[in-house]
Amino acid sequence: MKKVLILGAGMVVKPIVTYLLSKGYHVTVATRTKSKADTMIDGHANGTAVAWTVEDEQTLAAMIASHDLTVSLLPWTYHIMVAKNCIAHKKNMVTTSYVKPEMKALDSQAREAGIIILNELGLDPGIDHMSAMRIIDTVHEKGGKIDEFYSICGALPAPEAATNPFKYKFSWSPKGVVMAGNNDGNYLRRGEKVYIPTEDLFKNPLSVDFPKVGKLEIYPNRDSMPYIELYGIPETRTMVRGTFRFPGWCESIDAMKALKLISSEEHDFTGKTYAEFMAMMIGSENAGNIRNQVADYLKIEPKAYALDAMEWLGLFSDEQMNAGKTSAFEITSDLMIAKMELGREERDMVVMQHIFAASYPDGKREVIKSSMLDFGTLAKDTAVARTVALPAAIGVEMILKNEITETGVHIPVLPGIYNPILDHLEHLNIRMVEEYGLPMSQMI
Repeated sequence: MKKVLILGAGMVVKPIVTYLLSKGYHVTVATRTKSKADTMIDGHANGTAVAWTVEDEQTLAAMIASHDLTVSLLPWTYHIMVAKNCIAHKKNMVTTSYVKPEMKALDSQAREAGIIILNELGLDPGIDHMSAMRIIDTVHEKGGKIDEFYSICGALPAPEAATNPFKYKFSWSPKGVVMAGNNDGNYLRRGEKVYIPTEDLFKNPLSVDFPKVGKLEIYPNRDSMPYIELYGIPETRTMVRGTFRFPGWCESIDAMKALKLISSEEHDFTGKTYAEFMAMMIGSENAGNIRNQVADYLKIEPKAYALDAMEWLGLFSDEQMNAGKTSAFEITSDLMIAKMELGREERDMVVMQHIFAASYPDGKREVIKSSMLDFGTLAKDTAVARTVALPAAIGVEMILKNEITETGVHIPVLPGIYNPILDHLEHLNIRMVEEYGLPMSQMI
């Protein structure tokens, strides 16, 4: 019986455990909180839960050595430690995280060890790469060119669950969602390179009407430029990767960023109420009529939507924060997590869409769309957990069956990897619906 080691037991881990156990593999889940792993294994005879922390590298090495493959679902900062142990013991490895330069640097060592370290095998990154490459390769096989490419993804509450002013509820890594608001953006649009500094990230979002969902806004997702080379489309005049949000998020987070409410700089907030915290952030001596003071500071109307969102969050209240020396980010994100968790029976959704403009030697031009809409619940599996974990699960199975034979550090952009995984995901009701031949008026 093949043995798989899974490191971590976070919000997206359960579907990969369930899938691999159902396929007859022995699965060990090693995590700080063993009870979480026990819940995921649910008494299955082929499952083992282990209490383990990342500080214990000796036990990690022994676990890797005794398993056929390791899946690291730890925070990305620990992947290099795991990868080096996998190389030392000549064991394959899978992650759902972005490849960092430190991981790329291990490519030759992985090849020498005869193993594959397959990264970015989740949702975004993951399904986005695979579904994009399937269309890009199809266009190129017809002699066509990719003229424009937008790739957008969002993990959101389902429309009926988007009931707060932010139109957002957390179904995965809450601190990570808020911290991502501090990124900048870099992309190519219609031949022009565009850099968006972090302070402008949520200004002037693009928008689309997504079927069965409605209007969604789009803000830039980090640096899009490397994907021109990664996807093999040097001809494109547009390369934009973005994140979907319901209207209300961008306006509200933009105002909160201007107030430095998601800054990691530490201050002493001992004895402060939330209103006094806000006064401190705008350099005011008193917390009276704080909403109007904030409006004046931001140079917006006192009735502005963003202020409604902050008031709903409790940032203008006279409630004691019970905080000491900490950062505005910690205070704000803790408030958001407390008030914006997805209910157990509420649905979350994953929305993904690629929009291409393609041209061909005969002069034909077309818009191609590839779209995915997936729903889930905390009571079973969230959509974000399914769409992150199941691509990785299928990749693990393919490696164990020797259906993936590449060695080195990879992401899933090769046809021999992405085609079978996408096909298998369709059997699990996770599918990208492709539309070819759309008119140019369908471009963003």
